[in-house]
Amino acid sequence: MSTAYKLAVLDIAGTTVVDKDFVAIAFVEAFMQYGIDLRIEEINPLMGFKKTEAISTVLQRKKIEVTPEKVDFINNIFTNQMIYFYSTSSQVEALPHAEAFFQFLKSKGIAVALDSGFPRVIVDAIVDRLGWLERGLVDFVIASDEVEKGRPFPFMINRLMALAGVEETAAVIKVGDTMVDIQEGRMSACGLVAAVTTGAYSRAELMAYSPDHVVDSLAELEQYI
Repeated sequence: MSTAYKLAVLDIAGTTVVDKDFVAIAFVEAFMQYGIDLRIEEINPLMGFKKTEAISTVLQRKKIEVTPEKVDFINNIFTNQMIYFYSTSSQVEALPHAEAFFQFLKSKGIAVALDSGFPRVIVDAIVDRLGWLERGLVDFVIASDEVEKGRPFPFMINRLMALAGVEETAAVIKVGDTMVDIQEGRMSACGLVAAVTTGAYSRAELMAYSPDHVVDSLAELEQYI
């Protein structure tokens, strides 16, 4: 029943915001500037992770020594590209049904929160562009660089629960479009863990990580809340 849930935590890119490989392309271009060739297929499995961790993983897989200087160089390029994109591109928009889903949640007395593998500066660029906080559609926002560790660890959800005054993890809904979103929901013991096919992963890929539900749009998720 809807009264069981008090907080919904949703991912951003690919879950509530359109992502036509925008993030993956920015990753590829950032690595290219460092002289490393990378295919989108190589970065897609790392979508949702804290970006510095994703960069370190790519370097390790390429058998390149990981140093703070290399990670910072690539991350700074990626971050600047994403801030510019989300601040200026005409392609930045909410996914279909996202804003209506926010309103649905709030009508049920469920607080709406966003969490992301992006750093806060990128998250702010997105949320400011869409005006979700100002319009009262979103209550809380957190980014991976504001906690000790990002996904799949539960720290972002724990922080959001504290902000929302929610004590029981069973009262939390987690929604995302990647493996690590599902894992974050499970590690946080969320009462409902759902995945959407609007991002980097296919239905079959998402099903492999056993979310409670896989849906093709956020509108479909309303029936489970």
